[in-house]
Amino acid sequence: MAKILDFKNEIKEDEMKQAAASIVNGKLVVFPTETVYGIGANGLDENAVNKIFEAKGRASDNPLILHISDKKMLDSLVQNVGEIEYKLMDKFWPGPLTIIMDKNVVVPYNVTAGLDTVAIRMPENEIALKLIEETNLPIAAPSANISGKPSGTNINDIIDELNEKVDIIIDGGDTKIGLESTVVRVIDNVPVILRPGKITPEDIKQLVGCVKIDKNVYIKPEKDIKVLSPGMKYKHYAPNSKCLLICSDDNENIVNSINKLLEKNSDKNIIVLSTTENVEKYKAETIFDLGSNKNYEEISRRIFSLLRKVDKYNPDLVIIEGVKKEGIGIAIMNRLIRACAYNILEC
Repeated sequence: MAKILDFKNEIKEDEMKQAAASIVNGKLVVFPTETVYGIGANGLDENAVNKIFEAKGRASDNPLILHISDKKMLDSLVQNVGEIEYKLMDKFWPGPLTIIMDKNVVVPYNVTAGLDTVAIRMPENEIALKLIEETNLPIAAPSANISGKPSGTNINDIIDELNEKVDIIIDGGDTKIGLESTVVRVIDNVPVILRPGKITPEDIKQLVGCVKIDKNVYIKPEKDIKVLSPGMKYKHYAPNSKCLLICSDDNENIVNSINKLLEKNSDKNIIVLSTTENVEKYKAETIFDLGSNKNYEEISRRIFSLLRKVDKYNPDLVIIEGVKKEGIGIAIMNRLIRACAYNILEC
């Protein structure tokens, strides 16, 4: 049974030392970041890292992210760092940006899924930074959830899954962003977004003048392909319930299509995840409010909790409104597409 540390109102120094000691001693600690909760271990301890994969049921070819608290920690972890990477760090660290770089020998290969590159970020969440500082170690941490399930944005969503599998769970309240970090790899001096997040293509382009989005952001990667970033290859962010994503640039088309599906399947238990503006337009018994289509940050904070909530209703189908693929909407659609297991209706 994990020990729960309540840091929602303040960080308790003695308890933080306990959490750091658990990491140093090769145990697992669940902790908040500004994006989602992470399940962390000493990123330089191969045996400790293996415990992450065991606790999550995570495939070994799915790389992890190392979290650092200071750029000086990079010196021992990576090599061949270029000007573009430094510009990205200076602008977006600490923050929700992960950069993939060439690894040094000190980084275990189970962290990188056998690759010679490693994903690194510096979170801006105070609890996460204090934990890393106290350990004086890079902390390997994927999202705190059973692999394939929606990520955890508060401990109430994940405590039942991980309570018996970790040493300590730090409760920092709801996470601020609700979606995992943007992941980039600089290729031929061009940042390539492998996993979209809060840091948008526009943000990166404004800084360095160019950016690309990997083709696998919206499509299912080939089965045997080696991926550089977490969240690209396997079923991810998904509830147990079957989900269908409805997409269109025209809001009226979305509403009409969903109402037709509801009418056609009136004998079934269907849940609709609707934007605030459309909630009153559907003839469904159960409707959850995703947030306003004028505030994608609000939607990003709610997605994973709602995807977890739907399973409690045991629906036959969950119908989800898509959003426009712009700004953070790119990241929202990336998560929803995978949550729906690529079950998409363009209307």
